[in-house]
Amino acid sequence: MSRSILYALAVMLVAALIGCERTPEPEKPNAAGSEAAAPTNRVDINASVRQNLGITFAKVETRNVARTLRVPGRFELLPTARREYRLPTSGTVELLVQQYQKVDAGTPLYRFDAPRWRELQRELTDADAAVKLAQAGADSIGPFMAAHEQHHTEIQKAVDLWTQRVTALEDLQAGGGVRGEDVAQARTSLATARVELAETLEKEAELTARQREVTAQLGAARSRLVILLEAAASLVGRSSTELLEADNGLPRWQTIGQIEVRALSPGVIDSVHLTSGSSVDQNASVLTTVQPNQVRFRAQGLQSDLGRLADGLPAAVVAPQGGSWGESARVSGTLTLAPTADPERRTVELILAPAEGSLVPAWAKAGVSAFLEVITSGKGGDELAIPLKCVARDGTAAIIFRRDPADPNKAIRMEADLGLDDGRWVVIKSGVAEGNEIVLDGVYQLMVATSGSITKGGHFHPDGTFHEGDE
Repeated sequence: MSRSILYALAVMLVAALIGCERTPEPEKPNAAGSEAAAPTNRVDINASVRQNLGITFAKVETRNVARTLRVPGRFELLPTARREYRLPTSGTVELLVQQYQKVDAGTPLYRFDAPRWRELQRELTDADAAVKLAQAGADSIGPFMAAHEQHHTEIQKAVDLWTQRVTALEDLQAGGGVRGEDVAQARTSLATARVELAETLEKEAELTARQREVTAQLGAARSRLVILLEAAASLVGRSSTELLEADNGLPRWQTIGQIEVRALSPGVIDSVHLTSGSSVDQNASVLTTVQPNQVRFRAQGLQSDLGRLADGLPAAVVAPQGGSWGESARVSGTLTLAPTADPERRTVELILAPAEGSLVPAWAKAGVSAFLEVITSGKGGDELAIPLKCVARDGTAAIIFRRDPADPNKAIRMEADLGLDDGRWVVIKSGVAEGNEIVLDGVYQLMVATSGSITKGGHFHPDGTFHEGDE
């Protein structure tokens, strides 16, 4: 509200004062020795007056005003606060949420029907059949190998027996105790057994090669199935383990029709880029979510202040004036200087991220302008201070109104003894104590109403008009 408008308000208040009808009281003769009423600088501010004039209060607090650097800036979202959901393949989309809707992790966002998913299901079916076929082949090699090993053992025994038989017959033949025909027949049987043994060894080599081939086929089939499952998991947004879980006796990947996309983190639907029923291409953006509480503050500091600034300095963002959140709504953290400066504007960016684990107030939204307060290095200590907005000017005098600690329905007009200010807070050197309440909103109205009549005192009517006197 400009001063001209406030001055007009003061004129209206004076007009109301002139038009106020009061029943005159009969004059009372002063008794001998009686004294005039003592002057007062107190103003009635009962509940009705405070409500009609919108009077609020700020407490006197200790602040390091001399070392406080105030820099304008605004809040912005952290890079990790925004998440974009795209369509992994071409298909038809059906939205399940609306813009600005709050969602939790796991909330369904949209469904889509994709031809690529049907093809992938067919490929998974073929790969699963190939694995089962290769597994069956690998399982059948075992019994073949066992039977062949037993056959090999029996033939080896026969070879050993015929070898012994031939040796014994040859010894007898040397002594003339056996015919040559018997020896020749035994030698023929031994040769036949050795041929069968050789064939057995050849068959064994074939079975071993077959076993290795089937094992390789089984490994390749399993690898292909794993790769297809990973592709399917990426497409449907589920893990490969979930896709293998049984659903009515079938793997889950066989029972999925339309693919449902769920929120990966909590947030708010910031923007929706298409409508339900749209047929979109691969990698098309569907919607975007944001986490509003993941913000940081970015301010523009002057290069001339770099000597007073450093990474890690305590800092806070104060709420913009005029809101209902009050002066205590602050976002505290530590200062981070940008690694580079702007040579044209001769500024450097100052970044403040809220302290880890701290709650971000509701007013700290991306795009909201505010001020960054940095406690710089250098001299200076804590002093009593009040918001600069509490001070009104009556001519050359700085006026404040302190709420009477003994009577909260009265305000005491005081000429303020002010010191250094940082543009928002000002040091007050005397007349107040820490915790005292000073009129914040409504101070100008009180100053106008009491200007030039400080010793007369007065009161406000419930309608917000001021009148001199006690009644």
